[in-house]
Amino acid sequence: MSKKKELSPELKAECEAAKALFVSKKNALGLTQASLAEAADISAAAVAMYLNGTNPLNPKFAAVLSRLLDVPVEKFSKRLAKEISGLTSGGEGSADAGLSAAELVRQMLTKQGKGLSEESRRRLLAAAESDDSTEIKYYQPGQVGDEVWIAHYDVRAAMGGGQIPHEYPEMLQDIRVSPKHLRDLGVTFKEHFHLKMITGWGQSMAPTIKDRDPLLVDITIREFTGDGIYLFSHDDMLYVKRLQKKGKDRFKMISDNKHHDIEEIRVDDTHILARVLYVWNGQPV
Repeated sequence: MSKKKELSPELKAECEAAKALFVSKKNALGLTQASLAEAADISAAAVAMYLNGTNPLNPKFAAVLSRLLDVPVEKFSKRLAKEISGLTSGGEGSADAGLSAAELVRQMLTKQGKGLSEESRRRLLAAAESDDSTEIKYYQPGQVGDEVWIAHYDVRAAMGGGQIPHEYPEMLQDIRVSPKHLRDLGVTFKEHFHLKMITGWGQSMAPTIKDRDPLLVDITIREFTGDGIYLFSHDDMLYVKRLQKKGKDRFKMISDNKHHDIEEIRVDDTHILARVLYVWNGQPV
């Protein structure tokens, strides 16, 4: 795997300015990196990568940070302030002003989307049309009778050597399930809107989890709650593995595939993002 390219001095300076503002105001506002991650709908690891200058700031994260800290975006990034202004207003006198999200995406695809596959174009347009019709609630998907919608995120959690996580998950599709049926299957959770779907990749957790099996996770579990299978990041890689505590400062990272060795990792270097509750192949976890 090639080494991640270092940010330019300008982009790094934006990250440093954002981090300085966050550090200076977080105590007074009662903020943490975890609460910032929650508000931005990204992982705690992704927040750390922004604030530490590993990934460049983007408009979505900048807008959330600005709102939570009650500071204008230009306080840490004039570049993004200008970009966000253009996105929201279309610019003074612009022909884009007042267009819906779907219309803007159609224009973008016409001008710049020639290299995209038809499936990618369809998904982008579908997401934009969804934004026009209803605000997507991260924590509270809509309920239909006894069935509820559970968001399915394109987060490839590697059941092997690990994968670099996306800057933020892209919503692909939802599934509709009955909370009562889930509980009848033995799935334990407090609220249905704590649940999300992800996809595992690789063979190291077979036979419990096979390559590309959908996984039901509880995103409110952000710390070790006992032996089990977790979604977590370590060394900027994303994993789905069993974790067991070894002493106070180490985890055993365990693969169900016995051809893979048990590894030991430091608790301080491990960021738990969710706990796996159910594998959509009927396998208990």
